[in-house]
Amino acid sequence: MAEKSVVKRLQEQVERLIADHERISRECRDLVSQRDKALTEKRRLEEKVKEQEARIRALELTGVMRGSADSVERARARVNSLLREIDRCIAIVSSEQSNDK
Repeated sequence: MAEKSVVKRLQEQVERLIADHERISRECRDLVSQRDKALTEKRRLEEKVKEQEARIRALELTGVMRGSADSVERARARVNSLLREIDRCIAIVSSEQSNDK
């Protein structure tokens, strides 16, 4: 009698584990699908951001061409920023060249 109850409990546990496995497998498939959709949406939004940034740069350039004071200051700040970045790059290259010698 005790053996039957042990076997019955084991059978119930196995059935519960199988049901849990099936449920978790479905959840996993759903989550993978959601992840794939999110990644696709992320890529689409990143492309949109790049397009908008290019549009902003074009509009800023247009403003500079028109000669508005605000855009001239922004253009000047941008040029200064680019020059600082170029100086940093030159310093890095010079440093690497002196280390190679």
